[in-house]
Amino acid sequence: MKPRKIPMRKDIVTGNMYPKKELVRVVRNKEGVVSLDPTSKANGRGAYISLNREIAKEAKQRRIFDKIFEVKVLDEFYDELIAYVDHQQARKELFGDNNS
Repeated sequence: MKPRKIPMRKDIVTGNMYPKKELVRVVRNKEGVVSLDPTSKANGRGAYISLNREIAKEAKQRRIFDKIFEVKVLDEFYDELIAYVDHQQARKELFGDNNS
């Protein structure tokens, strides 16, 4: 049986390519609302960020999503992103790579 191709996406903070499962999608909808999209199925323009606490903190410090989506993103969103990434990273450390 032929091995499956692993979909790769670029982390907008570091510019590195990672398997899609190791990233979280952030989406801006038509109304300009920026939100997390853990299912990767929401409508709108998307960007990916690695499930790494330090990268999420750097995104907040550099206001990455303000630049990428060309809208003013609230600090609460960045705090939510950091909390989500922190939770997912803790799950990965606790349960291994099987659960995402």
